[in-house]
Amino acid sequence: MQQPHNHLTVARSKQLAARIATLLMILPALFFASCHENDDTEEEFPDWQATNEAYYDNLYAQAKQRIAAGDTSWKIIRNWSFEESVATEPEDFVIVQVLEEGTGSGCPLYTDSVRIHYSARLLPSTSYSDGYEFSKSYYGTYDPATAVPSAFYVGDLIDGFTTALMHMHIGDRWKVYIPHQLGYGASTSSSTIQPYSTLIYDVTLHSYYRAGTDLPDFN
Repeated sequence: MQQPHNHLTVARSKQLAARIATLLMILPALFFASCHENDDTEEEFPDWQATNEAYYDNLYAQAKQRIAAGDTSWKIIRNWSFEESVATEPEDFVIVQVLEEGTGSGCPLYTDSVRIHYSARLLPSTSYSDGYEFSKSYYGTYDPATAVPSAFYVGDLIDGFTTALMHMHIGDRWKVYIPHQLGYGASTSSSTIQPYSTLIYDVTLHSYYRAGTDLPDFN
């Protein structure tokens, strides 16, 4: 009675070894197929450079038309460091939609510090229909009565943001569109901002302070 049991054990062992060998052959293929599928599903920013550049060129043309028609809620502002003769392309400018007009006088200088409320997002992508929001100075919905403004040195910011701030008055709330050439460009060390990204900021200038002035504590 023991002999048949031994033969059965040997047969089962051989079958198990064959199955393991087959599995080992299949697993790498499944692994690479899985990776390929994940690559497809994780294509969050397809044709991102072309998409962003076409979007910005189109927005620039629309803003020019609105301004020419007398719409004062739109502005096109030359990058702060460019001479007028040099700034000839859409990417040499930031585009602004005025959401609220402030009552303050004067504007921040390059050497000034500011306190601002802001949110920042990318263009709509595969998973983010409103655009991925990569930075924000407040929690939840913006409420100027409870939001605490963030402090920045104007000259430390990306060119497009610096340019916009240098034309804002206290109380202004602007939607600022920044081409990638005046933002983070073709490469970025940030894990949340894709290269070639147009940046869209909703920014309110709370206050500003001239060079050499200490920022008071925010109350």
